[in-house]
Amino acid sequence: MNPSEQQLSYSRDSGSNAEDVALIRRMCDSDETALGALYDRWMRSLYSLVMHLLKDADEAEDVVEETFWQAWRKASTYEPSRGAVSTWLLTIGRRKALDRLRAKRRQREEPFGSDRTFDDLPSPSADPSQNAEGSELRMHVFTALQQLPAEQREALELGYFGGLSQTEIADATGQPLGTVKTRMRLAMQKLREPLSMHRQGTV
Repeated sequence: MNPSEQQLSYSRDSGSNAEDVALIRRMCDSDETALGALYDRWMRSLYSLVMHLLKDADEAEDVVEETFWQAWRKASTYEPSRGAVSTWLLTIGRRKALDRLRAKRRQREEPFGSDRTFDDLPSPSADPSQNAEGSELRMHVFTALQQLPAEQREALELGYFGGLSQTEIADATGQPLGTVKTRMRLAMQKLREPLSMHRQGTV
């Protein structure tokens, strides 16, 4: 079935990521059936995201295939501490879609966070070995994320780790943009207190 004919589905079952991680581990052992299962679980959400960016069905399908091929080859690089498997896949797909747009239009998309959403958080891509304090702060971020409700954590992971815009998060998760904005605002409010305590040396 053509992805464009399928309805968006984005699982929020608490056991969903554990199942995805198990599939990734099997992929590390060259289990092709695990790749097929992961494809069935996340192809629709991934297609929805890249179609939103590319506005071209053929290119979107190509990016989906490229994304899962990269996931197959790079399965061993997935790190659970940096977000759910779905976040990892959507991040790969988004980057590939943006690469295509840049190649065609030679322009960069405005980076997520220009609205200062994540000003209080450390850079997720910084090298922990270069900054011990930053590494400790990132650990507090990871710990605090686990305390958030699943839907708030999902939105924040996609934005903070995945680099998706709020519109892209809404498109990938099938949620209204207003709902995504509310979830991210509530999540940031809950994160600011432990981060503030850390900076003051009280944690």
